Amino acid sequence: MCGLAGYLGATSGDRQEVLARMAASIGHRGPDGTGLWRDDEAAIGFAHNRLAIVDLSPAGDQPMTSPSGRWVIAYNGEIYNHMDLRRELEVDGFVPGWRGHSDTETLLAAIDRWGVAGALGRAIGMFAFALWDKAERRLILARDRLGEKPLYYGWQRSGGNRAFLFGSELKALRRHPAFEGEIDRQALTAFLRLNYVPAPLSIYRGIAKLPPGSILTLAAGADEPAIHSYWSGAEVAERGAADPLRLGPDEATDALEALLKDAVAQQMVADVPLGAFLSGGVDSSTVVALMQAQSSRPVKTFSIGFSEEAYNEAHQAKAVAAHLGTDHSELYVSPADAMAVIPRLAGMYDEPFADSSQIPTFLVSQLARRDVTVSLSGDAGDELFGGYNRHRMVAGPWRRLSRIPRPLRGAAARGLRAVSPERWNRVAAALDPLLPRAARMRLPGEKIHKAAGVLASRSVDDLYLGLVSFWRDPASAVRGGSEVAGALNGLAPRLAGLNDAERMMALDMLTYLPDDILAKVDRAAMSVSLETRVPFLDHRVVELAWRLPIELKIRNGETKWLLRRVLDRHVPRALVDRPKMGFGVPIDSWLRGPLRDWAEGLLAEGRLAGEGHFEAAPIRAAWDAHQKGSANMQHHLWSVLMFQMWLDADKSEAAAAPSPRRRSAA
Repeated sequence: MCGLAGYLGATSGDRQEVLARMAASIGHRGPDGTGLWRDDEAAIGFAHNRLAIVDLSPAGDQPMTSPSGRWVIAYNGEIYNHMDLRRELEVDGFVPGWRGHSDTETLLAAIDRWGVAGALGRAIGMFAFALWDKAERRLILARDRLGEKPLYYGWQRSGGNRAFLFGSELKALRRHPAFEGEIDRQALTAFLRLNYVPAPLSIYRGIAKLPPGSILTLAAGADEPAIHSYWSGAEVAERGAADPLRLGPDEATDALEALLKDAVAQQMVADVPLGAFLSGGVDSSTVVALMQAQSSRPVKTFSIGFSEEAYNEAHQAKAVAAHLGTDHSELYVSPADAMAVIPRLAGMYDEPFADSSQIPTFLVSQLARRDVTVSLSGDAGDELFGGYNRHRMVAGPWRRLSRIPRPLRGAAARGLRAVSPERWNRVAAALDPLLPRAARMRLPGEKIHKAAGVLASRSVDDLYLGLVSFWRDPASAVRGGSEVAGALNGLAPRLAGLNDAERMMALDMLTYLPDDILAKVDRAAMSVSLETRVPFLDHRVVELAWRLPIELKIRNGETKWLLRRVLDRHVPRALVDRPKMGFGVPIDSWLRGPLRDWAEGLLAEGRLAGEGHFEAAPIRAAWDAHQKGSANMQHHLWSVLMFQMWLDADKSEAAAAPSPRRRSAA
């Protein structure tokens, strides 16, 4: 796990100093060493910060040149099967003089032998890298299949000052003298809808995110890069639906456990201390159980606890850890501890990001980093095995509801929304003692209001967009805002052969997973120089999951049915059998209490009007409704607040930039 940055094209001033500035801005991603490489004749430069995980010696330092001398790489990630690739190279008669045992050296040798696409097709791992081909004078950027590791790129300025910039984080691009920093109003509009900026957009005009599973090639002197996919999650889902596995429950459980166990084993290889996040839920408990089953010593596990019971998972995590015999650390944090993280968020997420679980994600990463350098997580279990409430809903109630005439559904939706979420919460609290445990919900009022959106939906895609939207008409809140067509509106993948529940899961995997979940974890963990690994995103596990019929994932209203069967072999069901919880914090009450003055300052009507990014009226209306308790507008407000904080940080960055930057309201 590392950080990379670089440029191709015009670079004014001292180029070595420019690269050093780019590297320094993301030093948190790699505190174990910085390497710079450039070829001034080709106008190319790489910067790399190393977090040493495998082969801690100088033999793993980067940028690194291939055995043939043709390729130079700056690489972020881990190739988990790299020793297998070394053996395959040796069988193939290609045995370079290995300098060490780093996966970077293996990857370069594989590219030397099989080419970029051939090497990536054989690799199991997470990565983003920049590669310079000296022979053909071309830059190649690549990103892992599911989007675990970030990579930004784009042209800035024009004419003789034009430069193609790239890097792990936008911070690094900001440090290049060609960087312009114009805010993209379409990206800002999309951010208000989703609480993250969806790929390929970034918050800056002219800068994009490289899609997962893609290779970008830019020849020296070319105007535009060519991008092609070497692995497609949409195609994997379609192939799985077309060729499902015909396995009984026991056979399917055996197959999934065996593959997950192998994926976990590969991801436990490191030359530094390693542990795992443990929430006590199905996904993280499964990962930890398979780790402990293959470890000769107690696995180090970490969890965060909150005094607010509706947000607290620590006691479940502690019970699972005790059963498995892990070396468990937990930290109960006060509201003040959690709120103290907020001023750091804009720097941590160098593009506006408003999933409030970013706060506990940072806190658990900080806790883990005290003892380990690598932590495994249970992310992606929901997307692959039908774990979200929306998956269960569309697999059952939606099929029946969609047959009811839409005007009737619309009238019912208006009735549900007429009662505030807070009042629904009070009703549910009174009924909870009468309900079975599986029927109880956390924050039911919000879910009932989401259900109202379900009733009014025209199609499963319309339903999905409504469920994942926060501002339903975000363009009305952004001055000059408009929505660009994307995977969730107008350019949805075909996903042939998938039923409604599978389609929703696929959209989650292609959008929400890389742009929200994985971005959140990467930035939070790397801010404290912690590498995170996600066994569920071993592409072999993903491909198997998509060949499993939906009946093995959602059965009789139970989500992640097959994954629960795997976990049943290691942990008693009673320890993890509880209503699904998010990894959140009570932003709603904080905004009415200890954060009220802070938020009021950022949302002041005069400030909003003066800055020119937002229409003040809808934002002030949301603020007033939230303060009165007539509506829970925490997600709407949090997105605006996170942008406002980010904007302050961006202004500071612009002031420190090596050359003037212009800002556009267009």
